[in-house]
Amino acid sequence: MSSNGIFEISCSKDIKIQGIIGPCASLDKKGPLCSETVIGQGNTTAWKMCGLDNTTSLCIFFDVIKKESPDIIAQSANNQFYFQFLTYYQHSNGQMRLRATTLSRRWVAGIGTKEDIISGFDQEAAAVVMARQVSFKMETEAEFDPIRWLDKSLIHMCSQFGEYQKDSPSSFSLSPRLSIFPQFMFNLRRSQFVQVFNNSPDETAYFRMILNRENVSNSVVMIQPSLISYSFQSGPEPALLDVISIAADRILLLDSYFTVVVFHGSTVAQWRKAGYHDIPEHQAFANLLKAPRDEADAIIKERFPVPRLVICDQHGSQARFLLAKLNPSATYNSNGAVAPGGDIIFTDDVSFEVFLDHLQRLTVQ
Repeated sequence: MSSNGIFEISCSKDIKIQGIIGPCASLDKKGPLCSETVIGQGNTTAWKMCGLDNTTSLCIFFDVIKKESPDIIAQSANNQFYFQFLTYYQHSNGQMRLRATTLSRRWVAGIGTKEDIISGFDQEAAAVVMARQVSFKMETEAEFDPIRWLDKSLIHMCSQFGEYQKDSPSSFSLSPRLSIFPQFMFNLRRSQFVQVFNNSPDETAYFRMILNRENVSNSVVMIQPSLISYSFQSGPEPALLDVISIAADRILLLDSYFTVVVFHGSTVAQWRKAGYHDIPEHQAFANLLKAPRDEADAIIKERFPVPRLVICDQHGSQARFLLAKLNPSATYNSNGAVAPGGDIIFTDDVSFEVFLDHLQRLTVQ
């Protein structure tokens, strides 16, 4: 853990700094590199960071300067531009240190530009940027509609980089480098960062504070939790974040960063209540119960702040911690029959399949 940090940015003249969303405060160091469009802590090229460690993460926004001359607009494929990040901080041993990080990127223009941009697209980082930006806008803009803003941004991205024939939703497709991004946006719309109704203002502020400081991998878990399935038929394996993953003879482990849920299917819960795991002949069942608990303990041990641990059974009151995060592909008004041992979600929210169908129809218009 380090303290008393100052973060500065220098960059090429072709780009300007819009601002930062993260655990920092503006030092009001204005200059020609500051953009007129401000996002987060802007109108400066230096920020104060009171505390930082090797997991501290900042989200930096840049603006490309609009060129007036057509000759300047046609950037060469080999034309480079640069960023330099300077971090001054006091190490835990009392030393003052300076870390300089310099990055180079190249402009792309003309034929093949879209493919170059797609090849460099990071879906997870983009989802975290959207989460930080929508959280910041919800705090600072009184009449801001987060769902509408997220939907418009996603439709615009899909219309620019998707492959489709006009007015033909069935022809729509996304590159593998972009294909998971709509799923991230679907889960972000349903997350605690956007749906704040069921949380106190203190809880919402806490969630957003952690989001603004954590790295991409941790932030993605907050947006789209991970789900692991345990059963007699197979070892631990990833499961779809969907209500169809629930089965009577299965244990699910949900990690949503702030909460870790161990969910027992109805049959597993009955066996546990009957004490089968205490009988030597049923050692395999005891091992099945122990595996997700060990994994949950490992997650809790390495995470700070410590997440809430919820151990629940299917159809129990605490099961809501899992059901609230699952895709509602089967609800109380669904036409299809529920698989034996499965479950439904009592909600009017649309499923991911319906969301994707609407996205395709709006994109190709």
